[in-house]
Amino acid sequence: MKCYDIAIIGAGMAGATLALAVDRLCLGQLTIAVIEAYEMNEQDAHPGFDSRAIALSFGTVSILKQLDLWHRFEEFVTAITDIEISDRGHLGLADITAQQEHVESLGYVVELENVGRIYQQALHNCQAIDYFCPLKVTNIERTVEKVTVSLTDGQVIDTRLLVAADGALSESCQQLNIPLKEIDFEQFAVIANVTTEIKPQGRAFERFTQTGPVAFLPMSEGRSSVVWCMPEDRAKRMMNVDEATLIDALQKDFGWRLGKITKVGMPACYPLLLRYRESMVSHRFAIIGNAAQTLHPIAGQGFNLGIRDVMSLAEEVGIAYQANGDVGCYSMLSRYRQRRELDRNQTMSLTSSLVHCFSNHWPAMRVGRNLGLLAINYLPYIKQPIVKRTMGLVER
Repeated sequence: MKCYDIAIIGAGMAGATLALAVDRLCLGQLTIAVIEAYEMNEQDAHPGFDSRAIALSFGTVSILKQLDLWHRFEEFVTAITDIEISDRGHLGLADITAQQEHVESLGYVVELENVGRIYQQALHNCQAIDYFCPLKVTNIERTVEKVTVSLTDGQVIDTRLLVAADGALSESCQQLNIPLKEIDFEQFAVIANVTTEIKPQGRAFERFTQTGPVAFLPMSEGRSSVVWCMPEDRAKRMMNVDEATLIDALQKDFGWRLGKITKVGMPACYPLLLRYRESMVSHRFAIIGNAAQTLHPIAGQGFNLGIRDVMSLAEEVGIAYQANGDVGCYSMLSRYRQRRELDRNQTMSLTSSLVHCFSNHWPAMRVGRNLGLLAINYLPYIKQPIVKRTMGLVER
């Protein structure tokens, strides 16, 4: 049986970043296990038109630079230099630009297949990390001093700290009976990549419509990544129409800011829920990323909130290692929970409030939100807190 200082379940961006962050902050002195259920196929290494993308905030990029990971991303990212927020059919309009904020970009868009390949290479190149893939966890047992983890191939490992980074429905959290709370926004997201007559050239859009928000993020090769929110019955219809009908409906909701939509790739669809676990810690167990909270995609906060979880936990692990060598002790977990509480609650509250505010058709609410959008442009004391959270420049 092999013993590790820390074992991480899930090698997505949150889990992989944590492993590499702990290795860097602790100068390669800790032993780390990463357990991943799905093996990346060779076909995943070459993103196509329909490749899914995520937005990395300015704050997330700063963290990746601090961990000496950003240089691995630079050739695969598309800069966001301008974010336009509008309410369809109304005067409310807000514009946030990199130039106004005196930065090169507000954030970046990267395709998930590239992210997967970057992290696979980084994990394999790190001597302190043992990568167990493709394997699942079949059993977790905890004692005062350690956690024993059984894997599907019969291997058993011990660890001082076990971390769940295995997604919104985290099987490891389920095994340890850590409850999951859900709030159903009664919306579905239709996601697809599109090309438009006018290339986005760094411009991102968040457009609020009668049926829900639609976001366009700039991608490579003049494409945009679209997240289009709507009621379930309409989403199911959109999944079954031809491309011309899909383009017409999207054009009507989004408008003509990028000219005519010329192509829509293969759409996908999923329900929109706020899923979260009230406590991010348990005995010798911590939760990060989507396993801790999965947000509505409005304002693109979920992934970037997860990376702030990762960096805070890595820093606390480093402090505990320097203090007493026990990286899974109660005091470390308690500090991590306290550090994340305010940012986490504020970000979940912000995204939920935006959903309710901009999906509401009451005349008073419409007037209020449009005045709010105009105020963002003209009143710095209103604009700056919103810009800072959008850019991920918040206390951890």
